[in-house]
Amino acid sequence: MKKIILVAAISSITAFSSAQAATIYEGKGLTYELKGDLQVQLRQKIGEDKNTDIEFDDLELKNRVTYKLNEGLSAFGQLDFSFDRAANGGEDGAKLEEAYLGLDFGNVAVRVGKQNYSTDEFSVEKAYETVVNDDIFDLTGDAGDDVIRVDAQFDNIFVSVSTDLEADGNSNSDGDQSTDLFVSTSVGKVDLAAAFQSYQANGSDSVNVWAVSAVYDAGFATFGADYGSMEDTANVYNLVAAFPVTNTTKAAIGLQNIDNEDESVDDVTGWYANVTYKFPEQKNVSLFAEIGDTDEDSSSMGYLAGLQIKF
Repeated sequence: MKKIILVAAISSITAFSSAQAATIYEGKGLTYELKGDLQVQLRQKIGEDKNTDIEFDDLELKNRVTYKLNEGLSAFGQLDFSFDRAANGGEDGAKLEEAYLGLDFGNVAVRVGKQNYSTDEFSVEKAYETVVNDDIFDLTGDAGDDVIRVDAQFDNIFVSVSTDLEADGNSNSDGDQSTDLFVSTSVGKVDLAAAFQSYQANGSDSVNVWAVSAVYDAGFATFGADYGSMEDTANVYNLVAAFPVTNTTKAAIGLQNIDNEDESVDDVTGWYANVTYKFPEQKNVSLFAEIGDTDEDSSSMGYLAGLQIKF
């Protein structure tokens, strides 16, 4: 699940939240941190004739090494591994999610390697499992092996730019090419964001994709909306409301829609509602449950319940 909150965007300058990471070693200007996200859930997917099973949604380990070079400069490297597909029987061993090196200048960070595009920062949806689309960028790509990315923080404006090199002639490249821009800011109690992507899949024509979002903190609840469009393909919107139930429990409800330009392809609207309980003794341990459905023919409501541990 992705989210667009300015604080989260600011933390992605270095793309690693040390507040939750376990420091394995620290000394002589070197810091090695390990971060984990472990999630197991009982789930029946939305659709027709779906059976309940146990899924491993997130089984991720993120390794980060940072060297402090001087007062305003540090070098960092990151290796992220995912084990959920292996646990679900999809593949053997760990899958390398991200692998990159970079330099952090304080308010600007440059990183090169296998990583997410800048537009992966975009979205307001709060579903544990996608019902229709997280956002319009779900229709293209959100990561690559040959990515150069720059993140910058200017007062309350966050800017991220990335490019995925086509790497034509390299047999190890998927041949996809993308240029992405993400911008977010806060005005009072409103978080605003905009994103643009020029994406070209291997062997296909390039397409332009854009999206905007707004999140309003009303105190008793947070309301979010985003809208995105891909030329000659589809429009996607998300509406969401999140609110605290108690000091340890929060809930969210959302509506998602995809409007296809091709009249032969049906438009789809879906909804979801979830609740999350965080243990007061350890807020990185939580229980959650979610239901959802779509207006597709013969669709049946899906549900899930699970446990998540982060560090």
